[in-house]
Amino acid sequence: MVRRSTAPAKPADFKATLWKAADKLRGSMDSAEYKHIVLGLVFLKYVSDAFTERREAIAAELAEEGITGERAERLLEDRDEYTGEGVFWVRPDARWETISAGAKSAAGGRTVGELIDAAMLAIESENPELRGVLPHFFNRSSVDERRLGELVDLIGRIGFGGGGSRRARDILGEVYEYFLGMFAAAEGRRGGEYFTPKSVVRLLVEVLEPQQGDRVYDPCCGSGGMFVQAEKFIESHGGNPFKISVYGQEMAQTTWRLAKMNLAIHGIGADLGPKWEDTFRQDLHPDRLADVIMANPPFNISDWGGDRLGMDGRWQFGVPPAGNANFAWLQHIASKLSPRGSAGVVLANGSMSSKQSGEGDIRRNMVTADLVACMVALPPQLFRHTQIPACLWFLTRDKTQQGAKRLHDRRNQILFIDARELGVMTNRTLRELTDEEITRIGDTYHRWRGTDKTSLKKYADEPGFCYSATLDEIKQNDFVLTPSRYVREIDALVDGAPINERVNKLTKELLYLLDQARSLDDRIRLELGKVDV
Repeated sequence: MVRRSTAPAKPADFKATLWKAADKLRGSMDSAEYKHIVLGLVFLKYVSDAFTERREAIAAELAEEGITGERAERLLEDRDEYTGEGVFWVRPDARWETISAGAKSAAGGRTVGELIDAAMLAIESENPELRGVLPHFFNRSSVDERRLGELVDLIGRIGFGGGGSRRARDILGEVYEYFLGMFAAAEGRRGGEYFTPKSVVRLLVEVLEPQQGDRVYDPCCGSGGMFVQAEKFIESHGGNPFKISVYGQEMAQTTWRLAKMNLAIHGIGADLGPKWEDTFRQDLHPDRLADVIMANPPFNISDWGGDRLGMDGRWQFGVPPAGNANFAWLQHIASKLSPRGSAGVVLANGSMSSKQSGEGDIRRNMVTADLVACMVALPPQLFRHTQIPACLWFLTRDKTQQGAKRLHDRRNQILFIDARELGVMTNRTLRELTDEEITRIGDTYHRWRGTDKTSLKKYADEPGFCYSATLDEIKQNDFVLTPSRYVREIDALVDGAPINERVNKLTKELLYLLDQARSLDDRIRLELGKVDV
């Protein structure tokens, strides 16, 4: 695991430079292939820079102590001096300077692709946590050697080490997240399957508030963005981000590898299973219960294998339809909650109101079991890969005061938040939630739940935005959980009267005038009939 480094990045435009690097290969191969090449090289450069920076620090320490010559050389190549500081061990033949020099001179008659593949394999062999993770397909015939050499040269100009206050790991983590988002945009739906918008992830984290010591789980973890934001939240609130247990699963091989590299970059030790696997077909963490679960499952998938699972033990609230996995995901996640665990799940809006194939019965059973804590209707255009309207389900096992925590007792209540009008457009097609809006939603939930002990403001229903509904009210709405059913617009005053009363009065007046007009029309026709032309 790579720990935090105090080293900053040099003042270069990493994002623009690296996206330019991606353009070196664009057109010569499919984006699904070149993204792994580019991200793999970025990872290799960072690992090498981190190693070199640690090596220089060791050399400085040895010089201060007066240690020189062969003894100093032995200590500079002492593996424990690196791994003990959370730095990956990189053999000489896998270091960036070796790759860069070989790319220019074709050393030993080997191609650039061969040099890079050998370096990736060397790093995997020396660092068990990376085995089977790094890409090593750079020597394929589909990879243009000339462009690959240019790419190595371009990435080589970017330094992830150096002295200062900013941390190289954080810089690279930011670049990595940027790249994942850009590739998601470039690939459309296929890229978006493993990329959740950062503002949505941050909203999940703000509501769930993962704490130091928590067990955090994501059954469809994609590139690991949920875990990264959980770690950042814990650190920003004064906790130790390394004191959480992270578990996840991902069914796509290349995405699983991306997640492993992404988490390694951020210094997060996560158990993503020994390999990629379908969560429904084979749960890789069958005995794990989690305190915090965050998930963005693929929306409305029909080929999830439900017809082969039958009466699975996870279906506590009803067998989900074979044609839609939404309630299979919800029930799998519910089965993973610890006695006081909470979950946040991104799903299509249809999950809040659908009744076909038994989904309405499952939703009713989950509500009556008091498992649903909060529903949030999201604004449109948040996701790059789909125009399907989305919502957030927040589940919890314990709505009581929880003893010494002295929370508000919210048994048989659900908080509804209508956030459809929030968000700002970042371009012609994409919207994102602002920091203020994320805070507003999070604060509303925490005031309702009683987890906000610092604010003097108490929870109150806010017309047009939030409403705390009782189980009886939800029953009256046939267990439909769409927030607009419960959140009422404010009764603005028009001419001194509430708008709804004014509208009713004007409607009656209009109907009366239409009746009068119809009567007048009949009289006119009658009189015209008497005219002798």
